[in-house]
Amino acid sequence: MTEQAALHASYWLDTLPPGDPAPPPADDVTVDVAVVGGGMAGLSTAWELTRRGHGVAVLEADRIAAGVTGHTTAKISAQHTLIYDRLRRTRGKDGARLYARSQTEAIHHAAEIVHELGIDCEWEDTASYTFALGRRRIPELRAEAEAAKEAGLTAEFLTETDLPFPVAGAVRVADQAQFHPRKYLLALADAIRAGGGHLYEGTRVVGLTEGEPCVLTTEEGTRVTARAVVVATHYPVFDRALLFTRLSPRRELVIAAPVDAVKAPQGMYITPEHNTRSVRTAPYADGKRLLIITGEHFTPGSGEDTEELFATLTSWAERHFGPLRLSHQWATQDNESTDHVPLVGPLHPGSRHTYVATGFGGWGMSGSIMAGRLLCDEITGREAPPWSELYDPRRIAPVVREGGQFIRHQAKVARHFIGDRLPGLTRPGPDDLAPGDGAVMHVDGRRCAVHRDEDGRLHAVSARCTHLGCLVSFNRAEQAWECPCHGSRFAPDGEVVQGPAVRPLEQRDI
Repeated sequence: MTEQAALHASYWLDTLPPGDPAPPPADDVTVDVAVVGGGMAGLSTAWELTRRGHGVAVLEADRIAAGVTGHTTAKISAQHTLIYDRLRRTRGKDGARLYARSQTEAIHHAAEIVHELGIDCEWEDTASYTFALGRRRIPELRAEAEAAKEAGLTAEFLTETDLPFPVAGAVRVADQAQFHPRKYLLALADAIRAGGGHLYEGTRVVGLTEGEPCVLTTEEGTRVTARAVVVATHYPVFDRALLFTRLSPRRELVIAAPVDAVKAPQGMYITPEHNTRSVRTAPYADGKRLLIITGEHFTPGSGEDTEELFATLTSWAERHFGPLRLSHQWATQDNESTDHVPLVGPLHPGSRHTYVATGFGGWGMSGSIMAGRLLCDEITGREAPPWSELYDPRRIAPVVREGGQFIRHQAKVARHFIGDRLPGLTRPGPDDLAPGDGAVMHVDGRRCAVHRDEDGRLHAVSARCTHLGCLVSFNRAEQAWECPCHGSRFAPDGEVVQGPAVRPLEQRDI
């Protein structure tokens, strides 16, 4: 891989690239449980079911562990920035305790799987920190430390860390972990196959008929019949409970650079300041560790200048860690629920055999492991864990818990959904596009998403997202069309890169 190509790749994918793909099903398939999505949540669920003797099929639209999970920062932590003080206020002390217990048990469970299967995934036990540089955040940090300790975590407030710059304060939680997510998940995929499970790649699911049994239909027309279905596609591709009204997509940038191991921070760090900054390191070669910094979150399709955001993140990193030679840069995406708690359980209020896992809010490693265990218990009829109600997607959230965030999210979506249908200002024409750029413009009375490739050729597709019809926007740094409403992403030629959309943007002639 060239240096330039590596710079725009996820480190996890660069160090363990996909091999030969598992082909789609050649004929119709019948299994006990069908799992839609081959990321952390889908494979965790499939593994839990397989080890209990159930026949499972995983259907992945692209490649296993190469989507959201392949672009994560891979922290396995129960400390989720400033979650516990919020939970104590909105869910009560018992809710905060259940959240902490469920996430902590997920970390321990992952460690057991690594030991049981002998997975070499660079597992490292470490501490997690939420820090602040400004003193005005100290009361928040003290409250969080108190709430996290009250919830059962080994939390404490500190004013010193092993970061190479001073902090005003930090909340430290011991006994957390970090790992190489693809090495872990590809080993888990092998174990699923060894246990009789089926994994299909390049298999986009486009239809779901609920019943006894349920039937999934793929883009190729094959049918997968199952007693139960789990939708673990990051953003639900089937949304019969209108969960999109309670989910906000968020994209964040990631940069990575080798640093001397003796100077590398040992813990995992995050601050809500400066549009979020997350810091961790990973094993690297030649006495180095790889410094991984995440931040500059934005809404997909918002029109942000992503190249400028990468520059801002790099500038912050060099200001705090010294000159860096970047080896990789990429972006990650997740969805946050309006009450900041994941949605894991029945797909909708009338659901009997369909389930969902979504809304992990940037903490999908521990959250997905928790979800796999919870969904396995519910599907197999075992006694549900005590935190199942906490994560139940059918929960009715009081206004104090969810109302403000819900209203803000819906107002943003409404601005795009309605505003995109109003006559717009004159936009650039195709001749104004530079190589590698794209824009939405009127062509023959229709809004088209037009892209000029590096060879100067023009490509045009419909500008309306195939999910609910919002106008897409072009992300030049990542060469993708993005929907600002619910986070669907498309390649320049209109092919689906990331859901909830399952159909490509229609081709247009210009």
